[in-house]
Amino acid sequence: MAEFFDALTDRHIAFIAKQPVFFTATAARDGRINLSPKGYADSFRVLSPTRVAWLDLGGSGNETHAHLAADGRITLMFCAFDRSALILRIYGRGRAVLPQDAGWDDLARHFTLLPGTRQIFDVAIDSVQTSCGWGVPRMALEQERDTLQKYHRQADPGEWVEKYRGRTRSIDGLPTRPTDRYIEGAA
Repeated sequence: MAEFFDALTDRHIAFIAKQPVFFTATAARDGRINLSPKGYADSFRVLSPTRVAWLDLGGSGNETHAHLAADGRITLMFCAFDRSALILRIYGRGRAVLPQDAGWDDLARHFTLLPGTRQIFDVAIDSVQTSCGWGVPRMALEQERDTLQKYHRQADPGEWVEKYRGRTRSIDGLPTRPTDRYIEGAA
């Protein structure tokens, strides 16, 4: 049975800390709904019981950024793949914070920046929901992929900035703000 909460509890925070993957879902008024898996277990932070954030690396698209700029609504989902079944959803309003933005330094200090860091998504929590998760299969994490970080570590910083500077539209044509600098991050 589903339960709703106004904020994250200590139990929720402990559960989130153990999950190697989470999912983000966003949508603008028109166009596609975006649903993305996110890895890198150390890229997600609970900043308070009513605020979370995650580090985003440059990739093939920037739909989450476009949707949050257009609408702000976001759902994050964590699900247990181990013995204890549970699904946890965070409903909130988010925004992209880029390296050139005011507030970047304050937010970035919570993370170990990774090669190719494009932005940090900052989410104000409206509500939290848990449900049984009994239909989710049991699986074990073999290892994280390092392909994306390796790709960014090998990039020429100037070419990287030019590439991402040119990505200013979502697949539905919504505007995004490009990152203006290459972040080497921890190797």
